[in-house]
Amino acid sequence: MNISDKTKRSLEKIGLTSYEIRTFTSLLKNGELTASDLSQKSGVPYSKIYEVLGTLEEKGWIGSDESRPTKYFAKSPSTGLETTKQKMERDFSKNQNVILNELVPLYEKSGTSEKPDIWVLSGAVNITSKILEMVESCRNEVMIAVPEAGQELVKLALPKLRLLHDKGVEITLLTSDKMDKDSIAAIKRVATVKIKKGLFGGGIISDKRYVVILLGPERGDVKSSEIVAIWADHAGLAVFAREYFEYLLKDSKKV
Repeated sequence: MNISDKTKRSLEKIGLTSYEIRTFTSLLKNGELTASDLSQKSGVPYSKIYEVLGTLEEKGWIGSDESRPTKYFAKSPSTGLETTKQKMERDFSKNQNVILNELVPLYEKSGTSEKPDIWVLSGAVNITSKILEMVESCRNEVMIAVPEAGQELVKLALPKLRLLHDKGVEITLLTSDKMDKDSIAAIKRVATVKIKKGLFGGGIISDKRYVVILLGPERGDVKSSEIVAIWADHAGLAVFAREYFEYLLKDSKKV
């Protein structure tokens, strides 16, 4: 059974060897097989087949029965993937602890501090061009919270949002109840739109990595005619912004 190179590469990337892939796909095609039949059909040398079957069983991709000689069968690819994913997560977590325990104290002792890329921007055109540049590479999701003051930004960004929507990017927009109805109607075609009363600040999060924080013209005692934005390439800040966005979404109304 020949599988596409693309699928083969993906299986290799999650840790299956080429012998394991051959063995698993032969079982998918033929159903239950003994080790010697499997060696013949998959082209995996008989001297290696038991070792390959052992690791595949350990990884959760195949099972075996009690018959003599033992017969092997493929488990569902979903089961194999789930078992592999759980093991990867456990291994990652274990390695993460080891690395952090030794390296964080060294980092803190060195006195250096992270220097994330941060920009402060003002003016709708400048802010929009930075946002458009940021979402250019977006693959999965964009989350946008726009106060009334950001209405112009939405109009400027709409053509790009349409393109992202056509690429399959999931777009969620949270906006103020004061946003005009025409803008909302236009955005609804490409995004899930939710309304929150009295939304005065906002932001955009692209693929959980880049974040723009929007501050409306009225910030405390400061009166200004222009909207101001802070742009950052900082994963930690993006995670915080996303959690806050989810919190705001909880008591918003879907349009």
